[in-house]
Amino acid sequence: MPSDPTPLPEIRFLKILVTALTATMIAGLVAIIALLVIRLPGKAALPDLPAAITLPAGARVQAITFARDYTVVVTEGGEVLLYRPDGTLARTVALQ
Repeated sequence: MPSDPTPLPEIRFLKILVTALTATMIAGLVAIIALLVIRLPGKAALPDLPAAITLPAGARVQAITFARDYTVVVTEGGEVLLYRPDGTLARTVALQ
C-alpha cells in the first residue's frame, strides 16, 4: 500500500480556517441564546391602575391599555371596561 502523502500546506491552512469558523459560529450562537435568556423577561408585570379608576366588585384585571382618550381594562371575567381620563366608566363591553 502506498503511504498517504502529506497534505498540501494550502489544504492544511484551509482546515484550520474551517475549524476556526466553526468554533466562532458555535460561540456566537451560544452568546445569542444566552442574551435572549437573560434579557427576555418571564412574565411581564401589569402597570399600576390609576387611582381614579375603581373596578366593579369582584373584577380582576387581566390587561390594561392606555389610549389617548381612554384607559381600557380587560377583566378576567371577559369584560372590556372603557374609562375616561377622569376615571369615570364610559362603557362596558362583554367579550364572547
